[in-house]
Amino acid sequence: MTETLTFPGVDFVYVDVFASTPLTGAPLTLVTDADGLTDAQMRAVAREFNQSETTFVQSSPVPGATRRLRSFTPTGEEVYGAGHNALGAWLWLASSGRLGPAGQDATFTQHIGEDVLPVHVRHEGGRTVVAMEQSPPSFGAVVTDRAGLAEALGLKEDDLVPDRPAQVVDTGAGHLLVPVRDRAAVDRAAPDAARLTVALRKVGGEGCYLYTGDTIDAGATAYARFFNPAMGIAEDPATGTAAGPLAAQLVAGGAVTPDATGEATVVVEQGHSMGRPSRITVTVAGTRVQVSGSGLVVARGTIALPAVS
Repeated sequence: MTETLTFPGVDFVYVDVFASTPLTGAPLTLVTDADGLTDAQMRAVAREFNQSETTFVQSSPVPGATRRLRSFTPTGEEVYGAGHNALGAWLWLASSGRLGPAGQDATFTQHIGEDVLPVHVRHEGGRTVVAMEQSPPSFGAVVTDRAGLAEALGLKEDDLVPDRPAQVVDTGAGHLLVPVRDRAAVDRAAPDAARLTVALRKVGGEGCYLYTGDTIDAGATAYARFFNPAMGIAEDPATGTAAGPLAAQLVAGGAVTPDATGEATVVVEQGHSMGRPSRITVTVAGTRVQVSGSGLVVARGTIALPAVS
């Protein structure tokens, strides 16, 4: 007979972010009421769920902030920036009635790390769409050892685009953006986690966004994969905190041209190599970078939570 131990529990939901059907996009575990949890408990829960990120919804001590969001990787690293970790939280907040009457379009603010950033919730054709503003872009270090970077990614140097830099760009999280020749090279990449971690640390990058303009859909701008070995993320199927920097770099470098209103739209395909296709839309207007997308809650439950000091 199996003995059942009773512990206090906290509610959670699974949200597929940047997805239109279940079991696609980026899976996010979201703990919906996390005000009473310690940092150690949040890290233990993130380790248990073993998703690329687990997000915790809290009240914010910052006046005017609607919610505070904290996200942890399975290795216990706290990550920042407004990506799928945050977008999934706002999709649930809107669908659960926590933001007011269902179907109401409105603007809120999210407290992530030291930033308090606007979030726009709207409803289109029966779907909830969340558009999140990221921090103004900051353009960082460029990789000089291109051969070493290619080897760390399991590629050859001539797989990299010769006249475009591999550069760290930050819109809330600094990721290394690496342009490659075609989709086949993106799919062929097989990073050496230790070597890629060293390469990222040399230029101050958190994760690595490998991308190409050789897309599946003619309406898309880029096809990408994301690796973040230092944070315990082997690969992520949809990464808003990397798509934002990529869009900012493409616009700044002239690869994408703004329209007559001064706004440029970038659509990123990601997750295909993992069997979880995702579509991320980013708009850039000057220093304003906004990531948007939809998704759906696919599961819910309660996880037992023993005391963790």
